[in-house]
Amino acid sequence: MPKHSPTIGLEVHAELCTKTKMFCDCPNDPDEKHPNVNVCPICLGHPGVLPAINKKAVESVIKAGFAVNGEINKEFKFDRKNYFYPDLPKGYQISQYDMPIVKGGEVDISARLNESKIVKLNRVHLEEDAARLMHEPSPDLASGEQRLAGTLIDFNRSGVPLMELVTEPDMHSVEEAVAFTKELQLILRYLGISEADLERGQMRFDANISLSEVTSLGIKVEVKNLNSFAALEGAIKYEMERQAEFLESGKEIKQETRGWDDIKKITVSQRSKEEAHDYRYFPEPDLPPLDQSGFDLNFLKLAVPELPNDKRKRFKEQFRLSDEQLNILAEDRGEADFFENAVSELEADFVRRSGLRPPKADTKATSVQLLFNYLNSDLKGLMKKQELDFSELKITPDNFADLIQMISKNEISSRVAKDLLPKMQESGVDPKTLVENEGLGQVSEEGALEETAAKVIVGNPKAVEDYKKGKGNALQFLIGKAMAELKGRGNPEVLKNLFEKQLR
Repeated sequence: MPKHSPTIGLEVHAELCTKTKMFCDCPNDPDEKHPNVNVCPICLGHPGVLPAINKKAVESVIKAGFAVNGEINKEFKFDRKNYFYPDLPKGYQISQYDMPIVKGGEVDISARLNESKIVKLNRVHLEEDAARLMHEPSPDLASGEQRLAGTLIDFNRSGVPLMELVTEPDMHSVEEAVAFTKELQLILRYLGISEADLERGQMRFDANISLSEVTSLGIKVEVKNLNSFAALEGAIKYEMERQAEFLESGKEIKQETRGWDDIKKITVSQRSKEEAHDYRYFPEPDLPPLDQSGFDLNFLKLAVPELPNDKRKRFKEQFRLSDEQLNILAEDRGEADFFENAVSELEADFVRRSGLRPPKADTKATSVQLLFNYLNSDLKGLMKKQELDFSELKITPDNFADLIQMISKNEISSRVAKDLLPKMQESGVDPKTLVENEGLGQVSEEGALEETAAKVIVGNPKAVEDYKKGKGNALQFLIGKAMAELKGRGNPEVLKNLFEKQLR
């Protein structure tokens, strides 16, 4: 049993998808490449300007509150958080202190851990983002090393709506912390309130880590501005090891704020840990307090879609998928919707053809597995190659279901199916039409395949000899040669029987 137990709490910051910034009309455009163009006197902190609240941003946080089963406060307000840093033009940040929009809540991360675990939340509140600092390196002519020449500030991000979610100190391993952040990222994307793209800085983490003994609580150390899952994992692991070494050697752990050095893979001390009183919070005098009456809570609650965990549970019950398959589908809402619509078309096609009730569970499970396999390998492989997402597909769920039906009924071979997918994407035409127009239907009649089998036997005497010596792979080689001759249209089972018959 480990001597020291880790306790981890997280603060997650996510930029919200709004047309304009939090308190002004400047565009909220994370793709803007030119610095300091989406700015105005308000987000630059000029004296005398007055902010105005972005209602869409508040509604986004309310939706997030419903999604995590939090309580929407009857009243909430904005506060000034006072501190000095070059990326903060006003010398304070408009945030929320004692009256946030959402209090409490929870996120179930059991599906990512294969064990029961729910992370409790403390609050979800809304604030404005800071500007972006760009540290310019310069080579030292004497040593050749890179040195800091100066720091530039891009205010495009200053004032962007930023949701902050604070957990309770409810996690006790690196795996739980990473699982929580990944599940939260997915929830935000399902809600459509944030793209939560870590590479573009739209989601960032602060991790509070402490080690404690059974009889006492540990000293909390905060590691700020972690911008990837790898950085989060590395920082927590390093802090756990660093603090364990301190405790075992009798040294005192200081409550402080540290940063993550992604090159050296270590945390470094930045400053002593601030408390709330250090920030001198006080109510924002230029913004009025808000209450629930200004928002249609019923509408916002109904706007919350089926969330990843609910989707996993329903898919498991309906489609008999494995936990791994469920997690793959849930990871992309577009993929999950495409899969479900295609399965629905499979069932509808069965009913149309048979006039009976939907297929039995075993029959359905087989078709669903086939559909999942082609979706997860062949279709997603095509999408990756062409850099497409599901919203850009010309292959509809109905046409994809038709393709799976043709495979399962031996109307086309697997090889032909793989070749059809890019043609379906290019043309948007259904697979049946493509097969008819290009003569790609599977050949299953023995008479039509005998000549090809005989030709392959004559042309591959070494493989024939190996087969007669009992080498099973030789038969697969011959079938492959025949399929190549037939451009993938031959029925592999019929060819197998023909070769076995002709080589007796």
